[in-house]
Amino acid sequence: MNATILHNPRCSKSRAALALLTGAGANVTVVEYLKTPPSRDELARLCARAGIAPRAALRADAPAIADDDAALDLMARDPATIERPFVETEKGALIARPPERVRDLL
Repeated sequence: MNATILHNPRCSKSRAALALLTGAGANVTVVEYLKTPPSRDELARLCARAGIAPRAALRADAPAIADDDAALDLMARDPATIERPFVETEKGALIARPPERVRDLL
């Protein structure tokens, strides 16, 4: 199985999700999103695939945002506002909080 994770190596939840993916034998593409931010279009695609509003992909400590377009603009401009880890496989996409949620995609 192939998987992609928007990963922050300094985040324990992100490290745990990555460990679960690799432990399950997934071929994981790791995207350190703070170094290589996803585009606004990619963020919109991931949110749609996960079935969540873009505002739901914002970290809790991100500034209050009035609408989904503004949320996408903010995340594209400041990737530190993206909730992590965001995981995608052939089965779908989700924000792996708690990290054990990645099992739903395996």
